[in-house]
Amino acid sequence: MTGGSIGSQPAPASDASRKPMSPSERLDAIDVLRGVALFEVLAMNIVTIFRISIFALFLPNVERAGPLDQVVAAVLTVMVELKAFSLLSLLFGVGLAIQFERLAGNARRMILLVRRLLVLLAIGLVHLYLIWNGDILVEYALAGFVVLLFLGGPRWLMAGAALLLLGLYVTMPLLSPIVPLPGAAEMAALAAEATRVYGTGGFFDVLAFRIREVPAIFPLHVMVFPRTVALFLIGALAWRSGVLRRASANRRLLFVIATSAILLGGGLSLSAARQEFFDWPSLGRARFLVEELGVVVMSLGYAAAVIAAVNLPGGRRMLGWAAPLGRMAFTNYLAQSVICGWIFYGYGLGQFGRLGVTATLAIGIFVYVTQVVFSAWWLRRYRFGPVEWLWRSCMYGVPQPIRATVNSAIMRATIAV
Repeated sequence: MTGGSIGSQPAPASDASRKPMSPSERLDAIDVLRGVALFEVLAMNIVTIFRISIFALFLPNVERAGPLDQVVAAVLTVMVELKAFSLLSLLFGVGLAIQFERLAGNARRMILLVRRLLVLLAIGLVHLYLIWNGDILVEYALAGFVVLLFLGGPRWLMAGAALLLLGLYVTMPLLSPIVPLPGAAEMAALAAEATRVYGTGGFFDVLAFRIREVPAIFPLHVMVFPRTVALFLIGALAWRSGVLRRASANRRLLFVIATSAILLGGGLSLSAARQEFFDWPSLGRARFLVEELGVVVMSLGYAAAVIAAVNLPGGRRMLGWAAPLGRMAFTNYLAQSVICGWIFYGYGLGQFGRLGVTATLAIGIFVYVTQVVFSAWWLRRYRFGPVEWLWRSCMYGVPQPIRATVNSAIMRATIAV
C-alpha cells in the first residue's frame, strides 16, 4: 500500500498499474461485504468483550438474563459469533491478493507490502495497549507476513497450506497447549477485577489493567492464529480464481454456494450451540470441530450471498449504503473501539457490566448507523478514510492526495492505493 512526492516529475507510464483505483473501478461488492461484516464484528464485540470481561465467557454463566436477552444472545451465537471475524479474515486475504497483483510490475513489490503490514502492526499495537485489548490488527499483520510467502506460489500450495492449517486448528484442543490459558480461578479473578476497573476506573486505571490483561489474552490469539492464516489463504485463492472479479457472470454459481453453505453452516452451528441456549445432546469432543466447520462454511456462504446480491440491480440499490462504510473499514473499526470504550469504561459513561445483551446491541446498531451516515458524508469529500490515508501514506513514504477532486498533475506524481 516508493514513488515521487508532490511537486516532482510525473511518474513514468509503467507506474500506471500502481495508481489508486477510482471509486468506479473498485469492486463494490467487496466494499459492501466489508461494510456488512463490520456490523457483525461490532455486534459481537459490543455484547461480549466491551460489555463484560472476555474471561466471563469461559466461566459458568451467572448473568441473570431475561427471555429477550436469551433469545438475542442465542441468535447472535448461531448466526454471527465468530462468523464476523472469519468473514473479515477472508476479506483481508482478498485485499492482500489484490495488492500483490496490482504491484506485479513493481520491483519493490515485496518491500511495499512488508511496509504495509509493518504499519498495520504499529497501528494495531497502539490500538491494543492504548484503546482496547480485543484488537485483531496485530494478529492480522503477523498472519499477513506468513501469507506473503505463499502469494507468488501455485494455487495448490496455497490450498494445501490452508487445509493443513485448518486441520491443525480444529485438532488443537486434543493437543497440549503451546501457551496455556489462565486457570478457572485466575479467570474468575480477572473477570471480577475487570468489572471493577473498567466500570469505575479512570483512563490510567483502565490502561494499567488492560496492559495486565494482554498476556492472559495472548493464548487465545495463539489458538486462532492457524485459522486466521488459513482464511487469509482462502480469501487470496478466491481472488485468484477469478470468481470475485467476474461476479456478475458467476451469479448463479455464487447463489448456489451461498444457499448450500448457509444451510450447512447454519445446521452445524446450531448443532454445536452452547448448552445454555439449546438442550440438545452433547457432541463431546466433536463439538469444537463441528462448530468451527460451521463457522468457516457459513462465512463463505455469507460472502457468496452478498457478492451475488450486489451484482443484481435490486441488490446493488438495497446494499449500496454499506459500500462507503467498507471503504473506510479501518477507520470505522478503530472508531468503534474509541466509542465503545467511552460508553462502557469508567472514564466515560461507565456502563461495563451493567447492561443486558439487547440494550447493548441497540447501542451498537445506533453506533453503526451513525458510521454509515458519516462514511457517506466523508467520502463525498475525501478519497480515503483518515486512517486509510495514514496507512497508505506511510506505506509509500509520501503523503497521499486525500481530497475527492485533486489536481491531475499531483495524481500523476504520487502513488496511492
